[in-house]
Amino acid sequence: MSEDINEGPQVTDGTVKTETEEDKINGLPGVGAATAEKLMVTGFDNLMSISVASPGQLVDVAGVTEATARKIIYAARDKLDMGFESGEDLLKKREQIVKLTTGCKAFDEMLAGGFESGSISECFGEFGSSKSQIAHVLAVRVQLSKDQGGADGSVIFLDGESTFRPERIIQIANGLGLNHEEVLKNIKVARAFNSDHQMLLAEKSEDIIKEGINGLPVKLLVMDSLTSHFRADFSGRGELAVRQQKLNRHMHVLMKLANQYNLCVYVTNQVMAKPDMFFGDPTAAIGGNIVGHNSQTRIYLRKGKKGTRVGKLIDSPYLADTEAIFKITENGMEDV
Repeated sequence: MSEDINEGPQVTDGTVKTETEEDKINGLPGVGAATAEKLMVTGFDNLMSISVASPGQLVDVAGVTEATARKIIYAARDKLDMGFESGEDLLKKREQIVKLTTGCKAFDEMLAGGFESGSISECFGEFGSSKSQIAHVLAVRVQLSKDQGGADGSVIFLDGESTFRPERIIQIANGLGLNHEEVLKNIKVARAFNSDHQMLLAEKSEDIIKEGINGLPVKLLVMDSLTSHFRADFSGRGELAVRQQKLNRHMHVLMKLANQYNLCVYVTNQVMAKPDMFFGDPTAAIGGNIVGHNSQTRIYLRKGKKGTRVGKLIDSPYLADTEAIFKITENGMEDV
């Protein structure tokens, strides 16, 4: 009687060979050597990433049929413990969340300590409302120790509007007493030239996140701006549905990165005028409900009096709607 040598851990010279993620993927039904290689190369290199994928994604990257893709996904889910969790278990998981501070006490108090890791935080407002300034502040302060309000982490900065300025990073780093050369080395910047390029950069960011930057784990991903290229590439009502579908897919990639690697995803968003609105502020965020539903924390930024800025928390899963007044200085964000 022959034995199945692939069953269980293999023992060689008294050493137990544990099953790797690659072995687990090869063991899925419908996955041969070629399919496994395609999955690994395109980022589906563990059971969790496969189990949360859609059949369409696996069809695109692996060239399998939709029926086979579903079979692969269901098998990956069966191998994982993806059952229900108690509220107590989730509370313990949330203890792993890191809060990135801004240096402005009022702004941090509005966010109950700062921008959360593991989720998408969105700031939207008109030009000059300090959306990109906050991005630069976070890119420096995330490199502080946790005791100082940072995360001992590095940064991926996806630049969609050519807003990243190393000179500004130097100013903020010097204000915090940090070595600005080291701070700049820990920031990876990529310029996006259209919506498809932007989506590709977000997907490829996972490779950098897995490896880290200069020995530091990536704890912040900045997307500045989220909607500018989608707004330019898809103009007119006739292309609205296509734009929203692609934007939804893009945000789900960002959400997956935030959840899977416990990093803070900070996105900026543009606004549009609503001339038919007679009362209140006539500005509204671009992207509609797609962006609104996918962003866990939303902050509306506007210009205040005497050079100040006002940040209004308009959406959060657990925080009340409040406002914070701050000012932008050479050292970053400060209280008024």
